[in-house]
Amino acid sequence: MATELMIVGGGKMGEALAVGLINAGWAEPTGITVVEPIKERREELGETYGLRVIPSPEKASDVLVAVKPNQIQTVCELLSPIPPTRLISIAAGVTTSTLENLLLPETRVIRVMPNTPAMINEGMSVLSAGTYASPDDIEWAISIFAAVGKTTVIEEKLMDAVTGVSGSGPAYLFALAEAMTNAGLNEGLDHGNADLLVRQTLLGAAILLAGSKESPMELREAVTSPNGTTAAALSVFEDRAFQDLIIDAISAATDRAGELGS
Repeated sequence: MATELMIVGGGKMGEALAVGLINAGWAEPTGITVVEPIKERREELGETYGLRVIPSPEKASDVLVAVKPNQIQTVCELLSPIPPTRLISIAAGVTTSTLENLLLPETRVIRVMPNTPAMINEGMSVLSAGTYASPDDIEWAISIFAAVGKTTVIEEKLMDAVTGVSGSGPAYLFALAEAMTNAGLNEGLDHGNADLLVRQTLLGAAILLAGSKESPMELREAVTSPNGTTAAALSVFEDRAFQDLIIDAISAATDRAGELGS
């Protein structure tokens, strides 16, 4: 079978996308080629998933670039002698116009911001079309990221905000889990029980939120009895300006996404 997609970058996101596509039946393992310069990582990916893993790019019509923003120019230079027809980039902050300027004229570019829950097929991926990408190209890109979660398409000018909200978003939940676990330890729980309580509570709340027609505010109010324990906790959030803190944090991530692309 010919390569249907070449993924440049064998890190966690590249791995998640390759495996998600195979598990979803989008391609056979032989239909995906992963480019990974580190030998040990090549061997790991090949032995674990049966993927074809190579040390440097080769000719392919469709390419997905899963590298850090500071590696984009190098990757585009490597692709220059073997230019792809279509290219997806998941590099935070790197605009489609930047990519188009680094690639062969009229390359069809799609910019995507996924997040790490793609590793368990629960990702959120947001797509924006470059100058030459057609609706069919967007549908093709959607088919790739739908294999590892949900997708939506937006104007590219909003992509930095997407990065701040969902791209970096899993880390905010992990920080909350860390703080809740430490709070449980402070109140006398052992680590095993504190960890279990936090993981299951956040999981259950997330599933409830995802499946409910009620807004986050309505769900919060439903679990908050007047003068009860939850109200006592939330009053501390209010006193410490919790919402302002989250808004400022996401604003900082959004601004940084813009800086990465400049």
